Amino acid sequence: MPKRLKSKADLDAIGSRIRELRGSVLQEDLADQLGISQGQLSKIERGKLGPTADLLIRLVERFGGSSDWILTGRR
Repeated sequence: MPKRLKSKADLDAIGSRIRELRGSVLQEDLADQLGISQGQLSKIERGKLGPTADLLIRLVERFGGSSDWILTGRR
């Protein structure tokens, strides 16, 4: 049986795109709007932690666009 390829999200790139969405908004302010801690948002933006599905939904609701772009960079 062939081995399954493991798909690994590029957490650094995801974090960078979230940071791009945030723009000049303070991490603390955006984290509060999203219902997470500033520390958690910082870890996500630095690629140390991946965003949850719920957080992706809240980001799309807040900024528009698509979760595909946040996850893959493709529009």
